Amino acid sequence: MDAYTRQARYLKALAHPVRLAILDILRQGEACVCHFQAILGLRQAYISQQLMLLRRAGLVKVRKDGLNVFYRAADPSLFALLDLAWENCSRQAKGSGLFIHLPEPDPATCSCPKCGQRLQGRLKLKPADPAALSGPGEDER
Repeated sequence: MDAYTRQARYLKALAHPVRLAILDILRQGEACVCHFQAILGLRQAYISQQLMLLRRAGLVKVRKDGLNVFYRAADPSLFALLDLAWENCSRQAKGSGLFIHLPEPDPATCSCPKCGQRLQGRLKLKPADPAALSGPGEDER
């Protein structure tokens, strides 16, 4: 029965819509909590709680980079299991389109270095004019 207990614990960790959404986001690669916040629109504390449960079940792993914590799927074969579950649910619902397409996080709402780099590339900031930064000239006072 131990094998069944382990399997039940594993599947129980998957049996929550937010945890499924988190795993769906992780299909694209590692992500930080601010990514999950930007995509799901949920509080950081709630997302962290769900990530902790996924981590305890061995479904996600963590990588720390300074103050940032990045999450990734512990085993990519998990996605094949999730795909089978989606297909089965879709057949049972007679193809009612159960697949969810989550948006990309908006780099402007995410404070991690990864998004910061994407935002800089997207905005293509121009260097500031030093004269504009120094204030009024002597003759303008």
